[in-house]
Amino acid sequence: MAGRKQRQFVKPASAPNSEINVTPLVDVVLVLLIIFMVVTPLMEKDILVRVPDTEVEQEPTPPDPNDQQLVVQLDKDGGYSINTEKIQPADYVNRLKRMLAAKKPDEKIVFFMADDAANYGRLIVALDGAKSAGAKVLGMATELPQNAVIQGTQVDTGTAAPAPAPAP
Repeated sequence: MAGRKQRQFVKPASAPNSEINVTPLVDVVLVLLIIFMVVTPLMEKDILVRVPDTEVEQEPTPPDPNDQQLVVQLDKDGGYSINTEKIQPADYVNRLKRMLAAKKPDEKIVFFMADDAANYGRLIVALDGAKSAGAKVLGMATELPQNAVIQGTQVDTGTAAPAPAPAP
């Protein structure tokens, strides 16, 4: 025990201070406030946005379905119809080529309506056949146009028939 030193405790002269010194905190906050005040105006950058002029346009009336509009229907058995006229698959491209040859280049539009149970491969063959016949725009129709004529009888499909969207 002789080699060991005894610890000596020093009694503090005053009681420990449990209050936070706020002076450095206020200094840091003021410096940050000055930095943000200087940097904020530099961050504002104008972004040029060109907004189109708003004009009230009348909605164009949908064209009446007539013989000028080519609608190819594909039934579930794989048969083709052009404007409700049954066509043999072998005559499909030649018949469509003759019909498209009588049209102006910007009017060579063909719409397709396929039965839900139709073979997808047959639809692709019909689309490819229309392109090879000279169609410039192919469109998919999901519903019959309003006041459509099918096999000599007029069909009323309601007032809100959406127009088919052409697909290039």
